[in-house]
Amino acid sequence: MDGSARDRDAEGRARNARPRDGLGRPLPYGADGVARQPEDVARTPEQTLVEAQRLLDAGMPFHAHEVFEDAWKSGPPQEEPLWRGLAQLAVGLTHAARGNAKGGASLLERGTGSLARYAAGSGVPTYGIDLAGLATWARELADRLPGPLDAAAEAPRIRG
Repeated sequence: MDGSARDRDAEGRARNARPRDGLGRPLPYGADGVARQPEDVARTPEQTLVEAQRLLDAGMPFHAHEVFEDAWKSGPPQEEPLWRGLAQLAVGLTHAARGNAKGGASLLERGTGSLARYAAGSGVPTYGIDLAGLATWARELADRLPGPLDAAAEAPRIRG
């Protein structure tokens, strides 16, 4: 790629085709990268949580955020704050692991707020997610920033 044209997918939409590392950072064309998550995958909530936890445990929170993003875009509208909040926490961990303490703390705070608003709804499904535990994890992580951070070692347990 010479930079004069944008990468496009089969439908002609702009899509960056550069390989990415485990934290979602672009690598040079031709470099070995981490396989990307397929986009627009409709998963059950259980499948979403299992796949996202696998990615978090592997130190790939950027990729976990993409799984949560699919759930927020394809799920019922009333569950959007749940999946968006989880995606924000994953991106917060991503930024923190990349060394962006301010961005990491901001996204951890936003994610915690989204989850708190969701939890305040009556009768909303939580799928066994430990919302209070995630909020505690996010606050404690944000309080330790900046500092060296291993995404896999810091990965939260979604279900406690």
